[in-house]
Amino acid sequence: MSRYVSLYVHIPFCAVKCKYCDFLSFDGESYQTMLRYVDALCQEIKLYAPIVDEYTVRSIFIGGGTPSILDESLITNIMAFIKQTFKLEKNAEITIEANPGTLRHQKLTGYKLAGINRISIGLQSADDEMLKRLGRLHNYDQFVASFKAARRAGFDNINIDVMSGLPGQTIHSYVDTLSKVLDYEPEHISAYSLSIEEGTPFASDESVLNDLPPEMIDRRMYEITKKLLSAKGYDRYEFSNYAKPGYECIHNMVYWTGGEYIGLGLGASSYFQGKRFNNTRNIRYYIDTLEEISDKFTDNDNREILYNDTTKMIRENVTPIYIDSRMEEFMFLGLRMTCGVSRSDFEERFKKDIFEVYGPVLNKYIGEGFMEMTDDRIYLTDRGIDVSNVILSDFLLN
Repeated sequence: MSRYVSLYVHIPFCAVKCKYCDFLSFDGESYQTMLRYVDALCQEIKLYAPIVDEYTVRSIFIGGGTPSILDESLITNIMAFIKQTFKLEKNAEITIEANPGTLRHQKLTGYKLAGINRISIGLQSADDEMLKRLGRLHNYDQFVASFKAARRAGFDNINIDVMSGLPGQTIHSYVDTLSKVLDYEPEHISAYSLSIEEGTPFASDESVLNDLPPEMIDRRMYEITKKLLSAKGYDRYEFSNYAKPGYECIHNMVYWTGGEYIGLGLGASSYFQGKRFNNTRNIRYYIDTLEEISDKFTDNDNREILYNDTTKMIRENVTPIYIDSRMEEFMFLGLRMTCGVSRSDFEERFKKDIFEVYGPVLNKYIGEGFMEMTDDRIYLTDRGIDVSNVILSDFLLN
């Protein structure tokens, strides 16, 4: 029986890195470096050929960085290698992240021909001055042009990213952004609150830190998001994600429900065959190591040896996942979804009733009104979501 796996493909290049971003990405890299990186990435994809016969890919997410900075021919090449190596489910969800200003009709039609069927566009704000402050290169008009171009190219599954809690943002300006997004009726909206991450330009900018909205205002933006999107027919299926019925992001659901996934590319993380690991974050080492193996693929008898030897070289932090860790992740990832976790699914996976392991914690929060249990499912209430960081930490064992 075939097992499901999902793929994350990391493209670490940006035209300019945003001032709030702490993702593994680089700006100012040469086109030659991008070409070499894509070639190395394709070599890594080929490595998996001997071990994935029993797997079917149900989702692919091409993220970054800014994947849409690459020419469509390079994305097409990556997709071709994936299709040659992995068995894809007939209607697999295949997403690419894109920044407004990097999209054009030819690029979008190229994505469609390559098999990509979902696009995630990073708007963040409809306020041009705020976009400048964030370090974004696009303006609102470019977003509109990109969205319309995606529709013309045939994309009928589009996500738009927006952010709240931005420096200088008011409730009025945030509602204006949401209203403009809703006018275009995307299938999915991700609405995140800005998090100031250590090591980013924002973290050391006093003018930014002093201009962040008060916690009460940020909380109000959060409440407004729920009400506005619900009124327009979007289901809030995870803390920060809203979808029209049937358009929930399959790839994200894999993460939240403990499914297996393979991370391809620089620094990409995996949960595969009972282990967690990530690839090296050193781009020169990644490229050089994978370039060296390109001429060794001619010998089919050595493919599995090549896979074992090369992945040992580029992987870091390889950690077996023991049952306690799997149960912890089942709870604190699954409870991020508004539908919560399944009691029967827990028992099927771990051969224990969920109350045998987490009875005191569950009874406490159900009794206090922070959680509810309906038939087979246990989930956080709205009150529980408001203090979810505290609650979820109580599901750590030992």
